[in-house]
Amino acid sequence: MEYYENSLTLADLKANDQAEVTGFQRDSKEMTSKLLAMGISRGAVIKILRFAPLGDPIDIEVKGTNLSLRKEEAKLVYVRRA
Repeated sequence: MEYYENSLTLADLKANDQAEVTGFQRDSKEMTSKLLAMGISRGAVIKILRFAPLGDPIDIEVKGTNLSLRKEEAKLVYVRRA
């Protein structure tokens, strides 16, 4: 899996934005495994559905499945706008 620094992350997006996963933060191997198991893999297109009233968690759609991520988890996922 490739890693990118100083890139856009899932946490930087707004509601209704779509982005393609490009990589994961370098020091997050355990969390990366969890994200991969949830279907968040390189090349996957993610749509931001909504944010909780206080901004955390974030509801997303990936591969036809709705998921919730904590903002700290979303900061580990590098993306580019789709």
